[in-house]
Amino acid sequence: MTDVHTPERTVPTRASRLRRHGLRWAALIALSAGGWALGESIGLTAAGLFAALIVAAALVVTGWGPSRVPHPLGKLAQGVLASAVGLMVHRETIAALGSLWVPVVSIAAATLVISVAAGALLALHRDVDAVTGSLAMTAGGATGLVAMARELGGDDRIVAVVQYLRVALVVVSMPMIVTFGFRADTGTGTATATDGGAEWYVTLPFLALFIVGGTAVASLLRLPAPATLGPLAVSAGFELGGWSDAVSVPPMLMTAALILIGWQAGLAFDRASLRAIGRILPYAALLTLLVGAACAGLGILLAHLTGASLLEAYLATTPGGLAAVLAVSASTSSNVTFVAAAQVLRLVIMLITTPIMAKAFAHFSSRRRRA
Repeated sequence: MTDVHTPERTVPTRASRLRRHGLRWAALIALSAGGWALGESIGLTAAGLFAALIVAAALVVTGWGPSRVPHPLGKLAQGVLASAVGLMVHRETIAALGSLWVPVVSIAAATLVISVAAGALLALHRDVDAVTGSLAMTAGGATGLVAMARELGGDDRIVAVVQYLRVALVVVSMPMIVTFGFRADTGTGTATATDGGAEWYVTLPFLALFIVGGTAVASLLRLPAPATLGPLAVSAGFELGGWSDAVSVPPMLMTAALILIGWQAGLAFDRASLRAIGRILPYAALLTLLVGAACAGLGILLAHLTGASLLEAYLATTPGGLAAVLAVSASTSSNVTFVAAAQVLRLVIMLITTPIMAKAFAHFSSRRRRA
């Protein structure tokens, strides 16, 4: 009688599972850091988020990615990003608008309406729901919208890809439009240096207050995306009240938050979602170009209403790429204060109203399905 020896199945031990888990995180961190450094060297907008998104998606599709970002870290990253936006609402910048704040806010509201219409059109695609469409097509606040997408019930993978398609198109096209369309001399302006703000040990207690306190209050009020809207409102209130003039988010903390948001979206990818995004992308690109053209039209209207130059109004209404917009504005001797105030107001309006409108879209869509 011949014994038949069957190979024994090796059961992974706890130590081997931990080692494999650690190697996956190490690969994700190392490759994301390298991608961030490369992106920074070529001036890529939100390089940390973009690199982390690409690296995480590539690793997870090939079976080498970790399962997900721990939930508390995702919430913390949202709070850091929201606090950074809130601290941009400087009293001096807003006050500099004077009587022009009415047309500036009106143009921002019109941009929101255009974004909502584009989102509704994107949601007609079979791979996009109403919440995802509205978040993906909002013209401004890309990092914040990606951060809150999952919390609002949207697909943060689609939101991330479409939002950064918009940012890429804006950042690439804007210098060419300014140089060849407006014949602007980009070498005459000077960007003013800003101080680095308070030391980290002064900044961190403020950030803890903004994030923990703001999230708690927003949760009690049952606001949508409390981890974003709460810190945004509290930090903006402190900034406008003059209680946090020297406070700013440390650059490395901001980079870490962007990387976490990129991982959160990237680790949710799979082959099916990549195919779906491939189907959506041409449609989304066309809508993005139409939104950009509509914003340029609003820029002409803003110039007429405020007396600003066409170049300043174009920069003030450009749908995204805030850092690049301000850099171009400074290099062309434009009114940087006006451009910054208009861009920051639009950014805050988008981040506050978009979650509310996304929830309304979801409620309306669910009622229509039930009917």
